[in-house]
Amino acid sequence: MAGRKAALLLLLCAAVLLAPASAADDGLTKFKLYWHDVLAGTSPTAIRIAQAASTNSSSTFFGAVVAIDDPLTTGPAVTGSAKSKDEIGRAQGTYTFADQATFGLLMNMNFVFTAGDYKGSGLTIYGRNEVLSAVREMSIIGGTGKFRMARGYVEARTMDSGAKSGETVVEYTVYVKAAAA
Repeated sequence: MAGRKAALLLLLCAAVLLAPASAADDGLTKFKLYWHDVLAGTSPTAIRIAQAASTNSSSTFFGAVVAIDDPLTTGPAVTGSAKSKDEIGRAQGTYTFADQATFGLLMNMNFVFTAGDYKGSGLTIYGRNEVLSAVREMSIIGGTGKFRMARGYVEARTMDSGAKSGETVVEYTVYVKAAAA
């Protein structure tokens, strides 16, 4: 009987040790921020830098490449061309209209944090962004500072299409795990 209890206890301990860690203790950090793509006004933050000869006749702007230096903020309010008081960083990089059938973008950008808890750190985001979908997921493929060796993903949700203001606002929920210090 004592041998059975010891074996059962040993199996229970092994199960606990081999079980995957819960989300609460696996080092995953989650936060939200807002990406502002300003296309209009005197100080746009997104500018088309290249396009194919057929881009303007394409219903999806296929072949257009846009350079961005977009504000990242803690709230969804439209910022306009002035620096917002809740700006925590910039999204710098490019997006390419890479789908001939729908508005599918190839996103290649760095979230560069200039204020707040992650000041001096950055995240590299890469992936497909089908902008007409309610929720889009892209990969975090690296990071710097507090996010050195980061891996994870972001979920993007459009808050304002920019049809009236000329500024598209997208909520990004960030799920990131950095290397242990």
